[in-house]
Amino acid sequence: MLDPSSSEEESDEVLEEEKGEVLLVAPGGCSGSSPRVLPAPNREPRAREPGRQGSGPARPASPSPSVLSEGREEQERLQKEERERRLQLYVFIVRCIAYPFNAKQPTDMARRQQKLNRQQLQILKERFQAFLNGETQIVADEAFCNAVRSYYEVFLKSDRVARMVHSGGCSANDFRDVFKKNIEKRVRSLPEIDGLSKETVLSSWIAKYDAICRGEEDLCKQPNRMALSAVSELILSKEQLYEMFQQILGIKKLEHQLIYNACQLDNADEQAAQIRRELDGRLQMAEQMTKERKFPKFVAKEMENMFIEELRSSVNLLMANLESLPVSKGGPEFKLQKLKRSQNSAFLDIGDENEIQLSKSDVVLSFTLEIVIMEVQGLKSVAPNRIVYCTMEVEGGEKLQTDQAEASRPQWGTQGDFTTTHPRPVVKVKLFTESTGVLALEDKELGRVILYPTSNSSKSPELHKMIVPKNSQDSDLKIKLAVRMDKPPHMKHCGYLYALGQKVWKRWKKRYFVLVQVSQYTFAMCSYREKKSEPQELMQLEGYTVDYTAPHTGLQGGRMFFNAVKEGDTVIFASDDDQDRILWVQAMYRATGQSYKPIPASQAQKMNPKGGNVHMELSPLYADRAQKHGMDEFISANPCKFDHASLFRVLQRQTLDHRLNDSYSCLGWFSPGQVFVLDEYCARYGVRGCHRHLCYLNELMDHSENGAVIDPTLLHYSFAFCASHVHGNRPDGIGTVSVEERERFEETKNRLSSLLENQISHFRYCFPFGRPEGALKATLSLLERVLMKDIATPIPAEEVKKVVRKCLEKAALINYMRLTEYAKIEETLNQATPARKLEEVLHLAELCIEVLQQNEEHHAEAFAWWPDLLAEHAEKFWSLFSVDMDSALEAQPQDSWDTFPLFQLLNNFLRNDKLLCNGKFHKHLQEIYVPLVVRYVDLMESSIAQSIHRGLEQESWQPVNNGSATSEDLFWKLDALQMFVFDLHWPEPEFAHHLEQRLKLMASDMIEACVKRTRIAFELKLQKTNKSMDLRIPASVCTMFNVLVDAKKQTAKLCILDGGQEFAGQWQQYHSKIDDLIEETVKEIISLLVSKFVSVLEGVLSKLSRYDEGTFFSSILSFTVKAAAKYVDVPKPGMDLADTYIMFVRQNQDILREKVNEEMYIEKLFDQWYSSSMKVICMWLADRLDLQLHIYQLKTLIKIVKKTYRDFRLQGVLEGTLNSKTYDTVHSRLTVEEATVSVTDGGGLQGITMKDSDEEEG
Repeated sequence: MLDPSSSEEESDEVLEEEKGEVLLVAPGGCSGSSPRVLPAPNREPRAREPGRQGSGPARPASPSPSVLSEGREEQERLQKEERERRLQLYVFIVRCIAYPFNAKQPTDMARRQQKLNRQQLQILKERFQAFLNGETQIVADEAFCNAVRSYYEVFLKSDRVARMVHSGGCSANDFRDVFKKNIEKRVRSLPEIDGLSKETVLSSWIAKYDAICRGEEDLCKQPNRMALSAVSELILSKEQLYEMFQQILGIKKLEHQLIYNACQLDNADEQAAQIRRELDGRLQMAEQMTKERKFPKFVAKEMENMFIEELRSSVNLLMANLESLPVSKGGPEFKLQKLKRSQNSAFLDIGDENEIQLSKSDVVLSFTLEIVIMEVQGLKSVAPNRIVYCTMEVEGGEKLQTDQAEASRPQWGTQGDFTTTHPRPVVKVKLFTESTGVLALEDKELGRVILYPTSNSSKSPELHKMIVPKNSQDSDLKIKLAVRMDKPPHMKHCGYLYALGQKVWKRWKKRYFVLVQVSQYTFAMCSYREKKSEPQELMQLEGYTVDYTAPHTGLQGGRMFFNAVKEGDTVIFASDDDQDRILWVQAMYRATGQSYKPIPASQAQKMNPKGGNVHMELSPLYADRAQKHGMDEFISANPCKFDHASLFRVLQRQTLDHRLNDSYSCLGWFSPGQVFVLDEYCARYGVRGCHRHLCYLNELMDHSENGAVIDPTLLHYSFAFCASHVHGNRPDGIGTVSVEERERFEETKNRLSSLLENQISHFRYCFPFGRPEGALKATLSLLERVLMKDIATPIPAEEVKKVVRKCLEKAALINYMRLTEYAKIEETLNQATPARKLEEVLHLAELCIEVLQQNEEHHAEAFAWWPDLLAEHAEKFWSLFSVDMDSALEAQPQDSWDTFPLFQLLNNFLRNDKLLCNGKFHKHLQEIYVPLVVRYVDLMESSIAQSIHRGLEQESWQPVNNGSATSEDLFWKLDALQMFVFDLHWPEPEFAHHLEQRLKLMASDMIEACVKRTRIAFELKLQKTNKSMDLRIPASVCTMFNVLVDAKKQTAKLCILDGGQEFAGQWQQYHSKIDDLIEETVKEIISLLVSKFVSVLEGVLSKLSRYDEGTFFSSILSFTVKAAAKYVDVPKPGMDLADTYIMFVRQNQDILREKVNEEMYIEKLFDQWYSSSMKVICMWLADRLDLQLHIYQLKTLIKIVKKTYRDFRLQGVLEGTLNSKTYDTVHSRLTVEEATVSVTDGGGLQGITMKDSDEEEG
């Protein structure tokens, strides 16, 4: 609690210095339109608006001194009025805080988060940049780094986020939520990892995000002593509330202390009495209004009487609230006795016969007495070593005893606690000594003292002379003790008075009176006798008026007089001194609740020497100081005579300004302490709920229009309240609706509708990244409510949709204009080269896609009721983009293919959006690119055909990858063309199938041409080779073979159509022709190769034919060999020929195996080669069926056949082919010939045999 004495240390000059700090305010106003009060002094005044009518040139002529003087005087007058208004308002507010009886600080309000300011945003950016640069110790994987980089580039660096931070509507929690939503989407797209759940990944990433935000220091760490703004979200004490509203209204400390002391804010009784006086004044105003028939203008005439009833009912409710409070907060457990009253309430009919009278048992009090015995003086009658002690008792109660002490030193300090219901108890204290006699039954009493304490008695220790027994030597025996009798909280005053009344206290005599508060509205004046709990007589003070009076000469006793007057009754009181009379009158003045403030005649004459009615409520102790500082007029002002609607408007505006400038991201929500004070003010001073919410709506809209972030839920609540009230639904029990309220509501409704439509049109900037969460959805809901004609009839959905459609059309234009300003596209499109224009449009397309993706991510949920409207918004957005796109495309040179990336970028986005796919812009895009695609395919087809022709003419047939250079180039181009068209993902199915079919047909035709040209080249190349055993298959021949093999493979990839059933039959027939062509060509090539190999074998056999039996050449050779064998070693006949042929076969097998890529065709070739070779040998032997083979022929054939069989078996020729009938025939013939030779020729075959042996080498 503030120390009331601290104000005395302030200098009187402080107020003089403050006068210049109070801001200018417009003059007066009525309840309907209160004057506009400027913000608190710590805010800068608004600068003069440029271009305002009447504004002068840059250097206006100097005005005359008289004009300057008048201007200064007017400014000083307005400043003075503003200061007085604030001080008066502050007086009303501190009374609400000091003694609330209607409202309490809410504990269920959502806790607001701390604001994020510009400096903190910059620090946050720097910390994230440091993390991305690897300057922190935080370990993170690539996925997390990518998420942070995206968050930094898209969110933290966004201008919209900077504006949101500047407006004070953003907290660190908002930043965390945006990051969390981003990573949730990213983590969901990651593949599953065994043993690591995605929830664990999310938690880890969030922890790392928090670590980045904290940096080296913990930003959340607060200093030990928090400023007031930092604790405003908590439940505040009275002192904190006082301090808050001093800041709100610009009240200085000295002014507060003067008001605090003069209003006796620490005196609960005075505050309760002030409330009773205020309520009584409001009732009187209602009665006066009824008599004079001066009512506000209502929408219906019958509401005038209803208005009076509502006023009375509201006062009744306040009285009931007041009466339900404890009598004195913080006191004992005494609570108000709930006095049952009739429904029409005696509050309105003071002195009514039906009011319930108090019984004597209703005013029984409970007192606590503390008796402290200190010491006894003058004890001489007992020996010093005797034991003495004291007893104490309250008559009618228990008896207590002190400790024992020696008579030489009778000191104790013992305290006894008693409880009694007697306002005038009798206290007895006795001194005893222990009896030493054997027959003594009781201790000896040395003295006693009887006291009659009251609550006003002195509480400090005092000496009292004791009554001693007769013949006692202790004639001057005294006891020092203290008796403290505490006041119960409901005993407001007590003391001795003379009294004389007509119904009670009918004899003028001195009595002990107690003013008892039974409840907040029930007080009784009771007179008590000694040792009695119940009063002898009592008088209820309801309806009485107390005042000072002149002395009554006919009454003996009492010097200072006052009376209590009521219709039909007057009670005269008198006290012995003036101070006692003042205290009694003040106490009874609080109890009666009268509006008239009694003032002693001498003081009234001193304060108002010229006469007149003085209405003063200052505490006498502080009256002089308050008057000195000019506070008395504010403190003594009658609240009932003020326009509280106008004052509340000022209060609520200043409070909202203060709230939006504190350290919390409040979004327009008041703190619990502010809500409490505003609620209490409205209830206590009768501010209508509709007026309160209309003012609140207008203030919130003012701030929203100036860039502040306001929660639409607040707007919705206040608007719903006002709408319900205006349409007669009584949200607060008030059924009367004034014309002013209805007109203001319609005006506010139109303004709110415009504001909401503007916010929806700027939804990307008013609610950036979906912040505040759910705000856009709440705005749309509020718009629907505002468009309703009344609270019962819902507006047709089409009307709401029409308004939202109009807003989104504006939003598309706003978003695109701001995007082009950001990208600076206008300058580029007007002046840049075609390539630069295309680059800028491509960049602009990326930005447009990013905008629409953000809309889908952050705002689509709010527009879930109208997804088609969001699609229309996107189409409008793209239509604006198409203008710039068309301009850039028209500037491109003909047959330029650099624009296709633009189509791919746009088409990939549009085709994945079910609402935009094949929409207006999408079709426009297709119309632009259909001719380009067709032209591109035509040119590519011509180019590929020419490359085939030129390439095969100049082909060297050197092996390149799977074929030749020409074939590789052909297949790459065909594949690249098809992949290019496939990557276009053409959205229109018919044209997409047409493109696919055309490309497949093109590929088939190109491959067919390549195969035919290769077949011709193969045949020509093979014809140029010789037929001797020196023949080795050239690499070019193998390359040609590989070209055909590769063509077979590429056909399956490039020529198969993935179309529907309608193309299946026709395309299968066409595709089978290509396969058949390739198969036939391969067969022909294999046949040509085999024919070439067989011709070599035929040459070998023709050489062996020279040794046929019966020929001339055979005889010569045989004779020559035999003759030569006698002199030299002659080589084995036929071995060179056989070895050369076997070498020819093996080497060509190796070449084919190494150079040809397809195993299946190699096996076919070897099968045919082997079969053809055996067939030729068999035919050669068949021609010599009747002849015996020459030994040289036999040796050569045996070796050729055996080696051929073995080599082809090693090359994978199957057993069925190897052991064919032809081979069996050859094998049998050679075996027979071998047997014949072995019989006829003693030398034999020299180890060469058809038997299965591997003895012979090579």
